[in-house]
Amino acid sequence: MIKRLPKITFLFFLFAMLSCANTSKENKNNEEAQLQTKPETSEKIVLAAEKLEEYLPFLKDRNVAIVGNQTSVIPNQNGAYVHLVDTLLSRNIRIQKVFAPEHGFRGEADAGEKVSDGIDEKTNLPIISLYGKHKKPTSEDLEGIDVLVFDIQDVGARFYTYLSTLHYIMEAAAENSKKVLVLDRPNPNGNYVDGPVMEPENTSFVGLHPVPIVYGMSIGEYAQMINGEKWLENGLACDLEVIKLGNYDHEKSYHLPVKPSPNLPNDQSINLYPSLCFFEGTTVNAGRGTNKQFQVFGSPYLNQEKYAYSYTPQPMPGAAYPKHSGEKCYGMDLTTAPGLERIELKWLIHAYENTSDKTAFFNNFFPKLAGTNDLQQQIENGVSEEDIRKSWEPGLQRFKNIRKKYLLY
Repeated sequence: MIKRLPKITFLFFLFAMLSCANTSKENKNNEEAQLQTKPETSEKIVLAAEKLEEYLPFLKDRNVAIVGNQTSVIPNQNGAYVHLVDTLLSRNIRIQKVFAPEHGFRGEADAGEKVSDGIDEKTNLPIISLYGKHKKPTSEDLEGIDVLVFDIQDVGARFYTYLSTLHYIMEAAAENSKKVLVLDRPNPNGNYVDGPVMEPENTSFVGLHPVPIVYGMSIGEYAQMINGEKWLENGLACDLEVIKLGNYDHEKSYHLPVKPSPNLPNDQSINLYPSLCFFEGTTVNAGRGTNKQFQVFGSPYLNQEKYAYSYTPQPMPGAAYPKHSGEKCYGMDLTTAPGLERIELKWLIHAYENTSDKTAFFNNFFPKLAGTNDLQQQIENGVSEEDIRKSWEPGLQRFKNIRKKYLLY
């Protein structure tokens, strides 16, 4: 056995060398194949606004209005973000004016704060506010405009008012024979569909359409649904073009490079927003007036023995008059909570069960946020979260059947 060992070792060594050579050849072939297909299989999501070659032909030699805000940006070769307005002006596109949604063109206004018309200091373009009493462009606003370009980052919750701005832009365009070009952006809560469906009696600017709170669609898909389901006034449909995202599907996570509004500062707040925004219709503060907006909640009326965490809201940019300003609030810190893939009701239910102000806990804004009167009644009557969720199922299934007709990804 000892005498034969060198021969066996030699044969093993020879076999290993041949195997390595074959493996090296296979790896080289695989690498070449990957290099050849890399542009098509890249994992990086390509924003529609980046695909200039696809939409510049719609804008060339036309008078353009931009519907945008601080999220309307495009990454350049150095990784810095450049505003869509600046990019298009550098391409000699004739931008005539900018329409700005809630929070304004630069995204600095508080929720619900009146935003006035003005002039953008950088470009000298006129800015027309689409918030307050002037939610829909007038015929005068659209005079001389050929195309409206909508490029605003949504967060995938029905009560986020940019959807309503989209609706009124499309409606005004249909009434005045203008084209709408939507530059699609990923939905950071686009991987699930959940919540009660909006009922007609509760429609408002925080919910115009019969959709659940989390609808799992990109803004471009949603625009197609508005058109296709005849939700515009008098069943109108606008001349709509959607520029699609590249390398995107609804299961992909997306980090927003720019805050979509002052009180959604990070990914955690955006993930929790569909669940914690219910507190906006109650006596509970949802983190406004802190640096943990929509990541904490609390109230002076919550039971201190049940809630060990506390904080005191203070006036700050984006929250000039926070709920319970200067008062110690008892509640929960959810900054490290696991990511959600459904709406969580447990925090709302627990807060109601452990508040000293049950009769005043809900206000008249709550049904507008929920989209239904049932949720408040269910919580007040002690219905379990499981049974509440079951009551949503028929409406969710009907919506999902509608939704699938308009999915692009």
